[in-house]
Amino acid sequence: MCGRDVFGAIAQDVDTLMKTTAKFELAANFDFTRRVGQKYFVSNKLRGSFQEAVEFCSQQGLELALPHKDQENRILTQLFGDVDNVAWINVNNRAVANFQSDMKNQRLTFTNWEGGQPDESIQDTGCTTLLHNGYWRVTRDCSLNAYIICQI
Repeated sequence: MCGRDVFGAIAQDVDTLMKTTAKFELAANFDFTRRVGQKYFVSNKLRGSFQEAVEFCSQQGLELALPHKDQENRILTQLFGDVDNVAWINVNNRAVANFQSDMKNQRLTFTNWEGGQPDESIQDTGCTTLLHNGYWRVTRDCSLNAYIICQI
């Protein structure tokens, strides 16, 4: 291996380490932090409307949580202390109809819809909640006071 290759590899390792350290530092600022693979879910256990949730995460330089596999979905429910609690997740029909994409128009690769969901009768507006049992449910009431969970 020539010197240039070694330095390039070292520079790449340092860059990866710096990005990982930045994630740790950011995650440490929250009351609730759970790591799944390379992703962190964070929350201060604040509640708000869907719009407030999106804005809060954005102001932190993050985005609203969206599980991409069953393990992530289960980890998110650890925030709940009571059976009746819900949290917002990064899916609504404003970006693409039928709740098949996230807010960046990326096709969902994982879903955990409750029976009868997504509710196709909700066409003009609707936001998605994660229920305490891990199922996803669409609601017309995007002003619902639900937990705000962001992802790093």
